[in-house]
Amino acid sequence: MPLVLTADTAHAELLDFEIAAVDHHVDGLLMAPSFAIPRLLSRHKLRYADIALWEIHEAFAAQVLANVAALEKPDWIRDRVGLSSDFGPFPWDRVNPNGGSVAIGHPFAATGARDLSQAVKELWAKPSGSLAIVSVCADGGHGTVALLRRP
Repeated sequence: MPLVLTADTAHAELLDFEIAAVDHHVDGLLMAPSFAIPRLLSRHKLRYADIALWEIHEAFAAQVLANVAALEKPDWIRDRVGLSSDFGPFPWDRVNPNGGSVAIGHPFAATGARDLSQAVKELWAKPSGSLAIVSVCADGGHGTVALLRRP
């Protein structure tokens, strides 16, 4: 039987993405998202407050804290990422509102799919045009960040 999607089936538009890789001996093992997020936001002239939902993969709770600590420092973004943008205060109340990877047991090799599907589901409950960031880090200094919009 073919899969039939109805008008109320949760879905999102993938607007853009950014992939980053860092030398984990210099920048840390799971810090690539802190390089990718500012580049993606800058490309679309967005600030943190413009994003209604942040679904950030957390291999460890400290990983999210470390990445956001970097994102909250305009000097760090200027010196390490090469952007002079000030994205404003980070909206902690919009991060992983229904639990992140740690809360569900960090399903190794499936976290990206889980984070993306969770973001689509949560974004669907928001008004049309709302934006989400899905950020996934990977061992070895890699990170992928996606910008989604609710149609």
